[in-house]
Amino acid sequence: MSVTQQYLLDAYRAAQHGRPTPPAPGAHDWQAVREVRDYGRFRAVVAGRPARGRVRATLARLARGGRLSGGSVARTPRPLP
Repeated sequence: MSVTQQYLLDAYRAAQHGRPTPPAPGAHDWQAVREVRDYGRFRAVVAGRPARGRVRATLARLARGGRLSGGSVARTPRPLP
């Protein structure tokens, strides 16, 4: 069953029972994205990390040739072919 079919079925059932119809699919997508972003910022603050600029800082570190993890690992050179 597709999302649209489920929505139409739910709207039909709501009309039969005299209840308000549910919101259409996709009506609150941006609100959900904002809530996920805010939750991620909240968790960062609770963990003692900066709440903003984490993605940009990580991308800048990767562009400079850094690693994702903070630990240093000795690198061995690749053997020549």
